[in-house]
Amino acid sequence: MKYRTNRRTNDKISEIGLGSAYIYEAEKSEAIKALRRAYEGGINYYDLAAGDAKAFPLYGEAFTDVRRDILYQIHFGADYSAGEYGWSLDLDTIRRSVDWQLKTLHTDYIDYGFIHCQDEQSDWVTYQQNGVYEYIKELQSQGLVKHLGLSSHTPSVIQTIMNDVKIDMLMFSVNPAYDYGHGEFANGGVDERAEVYKRCEAEGVGISVMKPFSGGPLLDAAQSPFGKALDIYQCIKYALDKPGVLTVLPGAQSVAEVERLLSYFDKTDDELDYSVIGSFAPTEAAGKCVYCNHCKPCPVDIDIGLVNKYYDLAKAGDTLAVEHYKTLEFNASDCISCGHCDSRCPFGVRQSERMKVICDYFRTANNGR
Repeated sequence: MKYRTNRRTNDKISEIGLGSAYIYEAEKSEAIKALRRAYEGGINYYDLAAGDAKAFPLYGEAFTDVRRDILYQIHFGADYSAGEYGWSLDLDTIRRSVDWQLKTLHTDYIDYGFIHCQDEQSDWVTYQQNGVYEYIKELQSQGLVKHLGLSSHTPSVIQTIMNDVKIDMLMFSVNPAYDYGHGEFANGGVDERAEVYKRCEAEGVGISVMKPFSGGPLLDAAQSPFGKALDIYQCIKYALDKPGVLTVLPGAQSVAEVERLLSYFDKTDDELDYSVIGSFAPTEAAGKCVYCNHCKPCPVDIDIGLVNKYYDLAKAGDTLAVEHYKTLEFNASDCISCGHCDSRCPFGVRQSERMKVICDYFRTANNGR
């Protein structure tokens, strides 16, 4: 397992976490074994926007003895009073739901308390007017909620809430289908979604990824907007390549499925290559680097994807990106304009020209070499 640090909280978070949308469908003993295998495999981050109330006692039994070693994100607005997942903006309903979740999980604190499912601007207005946000802050002041999170599918709403409050983690739907305008939750254009990634990275807000497979269509050639299926590993890699992303949260309901997720770290670069999406990228995505590194190998060993990422982040105001760029062994100033990367880029980026722009940018800022 590999870990990334949330700069707001200093938590070290596993690159692969676990969602809980359908684990309740498994036989109890198998579900508990799957959760323990996830923990043993280094997974320490778990999302509790479960598909059914039956998921919670599974987590409670599986993790009581290791509670201090794992991180839960719990959603203030997820309602399980009817057994199945429901969404509520009613304060009393949310209070009862959170109390029940804590009792069933055998825990007395929440690592990341989430402002839940804010997809419309009106949701945020109601959330505040009903006192739900103040309730989270009250629990945070008592130490029962350690950190503040936000879940949303809508970039404009995310930007509004991030302007209003200081969050530590964002749960966002990240996959190539949504980023390119395909699917039920494909909210916001290419640039609008990219701005969310860059802002989170610049401000140190971690992103936990929901729906990394677009709910399944990306894994099926007949349903994929790209006309070709991606596998789970390509989708995970795509999400982890986005600025700000700390962890991807696929679901699992068996030991075998957990093992399959953990094998991500054994895959080669070729097996993780998702550049096929470049053939179907929309017009507005053309010429924009997505950091896929399909352009490798560079004859002078420039990590072209990383150079592009640091440049984009630096332009977005991320001063840490400038410092990271300076530590690269080879950067844009080492480009020999051979054109190898230009011929390989599936997104039509003229990287050899872009390296000149990037070099000039950092030189002018007196931050590059």
